[in-house]
Amino acid sequence: MYQLKAIIIGAGIGGLTTGIALQQAGYTVEIYDKTHELRPAGAGISLWSNGVKVLNRLGLGDRLAAIGGTMNRMEYRSHTDNLLNQIDLTPLIQQVGQRPYPVSRTDLQQMLLNAMGREQVRLGMRCVDVAETDKGVTAIFEDGHRATGDVLVGADGIRSTVRKYVLGHDLEPRYANYINWNGLVKATPELSEPDNWVLYVGQAKRASMMPVGGDRFYFFFGAPMAKGTMVEPQYRRDELAKIFDGWPQPVQSLIQALDPLQTNRLEIHDINPPEQLVRGQVVLLGDSGHATTPTLGQGGCQAVEDAEVLTRYLVTTNISVPDALQRYEAERKERTASLVLKARKRTDTIYGKELAITEQWYKQLKDENPEDVTNALAKVILGGPMR
Repeated sequence: MYQLKAIIIGAGIGGLTTGIALQQAGYTVEIYDKTHELRPAGAGISLWSNGVKVLNRLGLGDRLAAIGGTMNRMEYRSHTDNLLNQIDLTPLIQQVGQRPYPVSRTDLQQMLLNAMGREQVRLGMRCVDVAETDKGVTAIFEDGHRATGDVLVGADGIRSTVRKYVLGHDLEPRYANYINWNGLVKATPELSEPDNWVLYVGQAKRASMMPVGGDRFYFFFGAPMAKGTMVEPQYRRDELAKIFDGWPQPVQSLIQALDPLQTNRLEIHDINPPEQLVRGQVVLLGDSGHATTPTLGQGGCQAVEDAEVLTRYLVTTNISVPDALQRYEAERKERTASLVLKARKRTDTIYGKELAITEQWYKQLKDENPEDVTNALAKVILGGPMR
């Protein structure tokens, strides 16, 4: 289909990537976001090869490589600093045809915003409702503004307004029973080698560092915790020091190196896979359609895949917009739902929902063949649209 106008609600990774793809297809694109300043939730993101390939196709590969970290291996260590497993990622890269790029979320969002064109994004615009007629679909905003187009993309996150329209009911986020602390620190030898992704695991908790651009590590900590706890930023270093007391020296050095005022503390949620991703001329993508826990590192990648598949069906079919969106749903619904549930299961294993299973996982890490790990990663990567 030609000369379509797309209204996109949400200027995160999914919304911006979709805007770029549709703009390159020759469509008119308007993007709206409720925030007054684009500040991504979380400090970093692992973009695995399936997401990178989509951005390569959009002509952004060189810019992504410039901000991405060089990650050549993974290393699992116990909370007592015993080496559990070391995985060379070179075979994975050769198998799938592209290396992954861990990146700062801010760097990635700025890269996408620049590629989209900042003038195409309107901030401080909260979508409160959606209306469809035979002449198009309209986003209705809190200030009374209306934006009408041929297709409306809901990329407005885990607490999506557009999703309520698509489903006809609320879908409340589900708490995953753990807290994630994350941020960025300068990469130094006492923390980890610069091309290594290290994960310390034990006591149903984990601490991790992975390289991103600018000679930095993206770090995260995770620990099970009841919903509703709050710790002011200035006390977050103290909180982590207590929770990870006695863990290996690199973890202690990381806690001392981080800036508590710049450390995010997030209650992690996902959503149950919805019964549909599409209604008429309205489509969900990214977290609005399949918000997941970050334990597979596929949340951002799936949003980027959504953008590619949605654009492909809009461009290559000509029956109608609703027909193209149904084809998108047929390709994306099962894949995204399965990854949400797979990540949920892994989250329960890592964070001790059943301690016997978590202890069994620690033993499995010690005995696991690195080739089995890279083959499992490749299966997820090659299951996407860019093989």
